[in-house]
Amino acid sequence: MSHTAHIPSHRKPRRSASKTALRAGVAGGVLSTIAVAGAAGPAQAEPVTQTIEMPTITAGLSTSVAASAQATQAVALDLETQATEDAAAATAAKTAKKAKAEAVRKAEARKKAEAAAEAKAQEAAERASRSAERTTLSASTGSSDSASSSSSSSSSSSSSATGSAASVVAFAQSQVGDAYVSGGTGPNSWDCSGLVQAAFRTVGVDLPRVSQSQSTAGTQVSLDNLQPGDILYWGGAGSAYHVGIYVGGGQFVGAQNSSTGVVQKSLDYDPPSGAVRVL
Repeated sequence: MSHTAHIPSHRKPRRSASKTALRAGVAGGVLSTIAVAGAAGPAQAEPVTQTIEMPTITAGLSTSVAASAQATQAVALDLETQATEDAAAATAAKTAKKAKAEAVRKAEARKKAEAAAEAKAQEAAERASRSAERTTLSASTGSSDSASSSSSSSSSSSSSATGSAASVVAFAQSQVGDAYVSGGTGPNSWDCSGLVQAAFRTVGVDLPRVSQSQSTAGTQVSLDNLQPGDILYWGGAGSAYHVGIYVGGGQFVGAQNSSTGVVQKSLDYDPPSGAVRVL
C-alpha cells in the first residue's frame, strides 16, 4: 500500500447532471408554491405599488408671499415718507418762529437805534451851528446890557402879540434860563423841539415832536414877514436840525445847547433858514 492511498482528496466531488436537475426542479416547485400561497392570501398583505400625487401649492404660495411683502414694503415706505414730512414741517415751523422772533428783535433794535441816532444828530447839528466866535461874542456882551435888552424886547414883543400867539410867546419867554437837555420836554429842561411843542400845546395845538416835522407843520412864510408865534427853523424845510419861536422885535426864544440853555436872542445871533406859521 502506498503512502497516499489513505489521504482523502481535497477536491469536491462533481455533481452529476441528474442531481442538478433534480435540485432545480425542487426549487422551482417551492417557489411556485410560495407564489400560489401569496396569491391566495389576505388582500391586505398585497404590497402597495400605487403612487399618490399631492397637489403642488408652491407657485400660488410664492405669489401670495410676494404680494404680501410688496404691500408691507409699500406701507413702510408710506410711514417713512410721512415721518419725514412731519419732521420737515416741525423743523420749518420752529425755524419760522425763530425767524419771526429775530425779526421783531431786530426791528425794535433798529427803531431804538434810529431814535438815538436822530437825537444825536440833532444835538450835534445844534452844537455845530454855534461857532466858537458866536460864543465869544455872546460872552463879551455885558450881562446888564443883555438883561435890559431882553426886558425891552420882551415888553415890545408882548405888546405886539395877540390871542393865541401871545400865549405861545409868553410861555416860551417864561422858560428862558432853563437847562438844555437832549430829548427834554420840561418842565425845567428842554431841547429845541420839546420847547416849541410845549409852547403850542398851551393853546391846544399838538405839533410833531421833532424839528424836521415841525419845520413843515404850517404855512411857509418869508423871514421878512415874520409875526410873533411863528416857528423858525434852521436847515431845510423837512430836514431842519433846530427850531425856535419868533417873539417879535427881531428876537427869538430857543433851547440852544447845553452851554447856553434856553435863551432869547436877536435873529442876527443865529439867522434862521426859514419859518412856518401855524396860528
